[in-house]
Amino acid sequence: MSEKGHAAAYLALADSGELQKRAQRAHDMLTDCNVCARYCRVNRLEGELGACHTGKDAVISSYGPHFGEEAPLVGVHGSGTIFLTNCNLKCIFCQNYDISHEGHGTVATPQALAAMMLSLQEQGCHNINFVSPSHQVPQILAGLVIASAQGLRVPLVYNSGGYDSAETIAQLDGIFDIYMPDCKYADNETALKLSGALDYWDRNRAAVREMHRQVGDLKLDEHGIAYRGLLVRHLVLPDGLSGTRPVMDFLASLSRDTYVNVMAQYRPCYTAAGVPEINRRITPQEYEQAVRMAQEAGLRRLDERWRLL
Repeated sequence: MSEKGHAAAYLALADSGELQKRAQRAHDMLTDCNVCARYCRVNRLEGELGACHTGKDAVISSYGPHFGEEAPLVGVHGSGTIFLTNCNLKCIFCQNYDISHEGHGTVATPQALAAMMLSLQEQGCHNINFVSPSHQVPQILAGLVIASAQGLRVPLVYNSGGYDSAETIAQLDGIFDIYMPDCKYADNETALKLSGALDYWDRNRAAVREMHRQVGDLKLDEHGIAYRGLLVRHLVLPDGLSGTRPVMDFLASLSRDTYVNVMAQYRPCYTAAGVPEINRRITPQEYEQAVRMAQEAGLRRLDERWRLL
């Protein structure tokens, strides 16, 4: 339970046995993998690898309390972050390319993953925050079944790049309390060039709509800590490549109270320095224009921290 007594969503499903059924269905998806928006259709249980280069087991880079996330997640004791290795996006500007592209991490059994969740809860973290979960949903659910039986009770955060399968997200209804996807681009051509995702904008909107349908707008307890809802990140890129105006119009169409973090910390990491359009940081004017677009769309809950890291 949170400080205000809000029960984590998955507890009811665990008590009824539905969580175990969902975990089994997700596991079965690995035989003809359609877990994420890539729909690779490989048999991960037999060692075949798709775009995410991840087999049947969870692979974890690191975990621990994290204080660099949005304030409603961090609270006093931090967000209990579990960094999942590999990614279903191939962003050429990725700041964590050693994890997402190069696959640095350690295989974790469901028991080990459950132990991580319980350890983070014992350290006082306000939530369990899965970073890049899109391709490891079955593995997460297998660990959650064990962790919930052993006393896990804090909310779960689904922290993704936004290239998610709406069908898989639908299977998570009643499991994740907080969804925190990126809305990276507003056109598929840019997404293909910068992240290798042919249909990002289409898949992203479908998934984010389903996320909002499940959890609604972000809700905070009396301490300002999130316990349920949607929180969206939008990284402003040079020369308007992130398509801020249509992104904000879309988010406002869900709700004018959609919580949006307009992010300013883009820098040309990984191979981005070799791409002229994105080989520089954004200017204060570009960031201010992005915030203005969000305001003009009617959005009322903006995180506008000017963070050039």
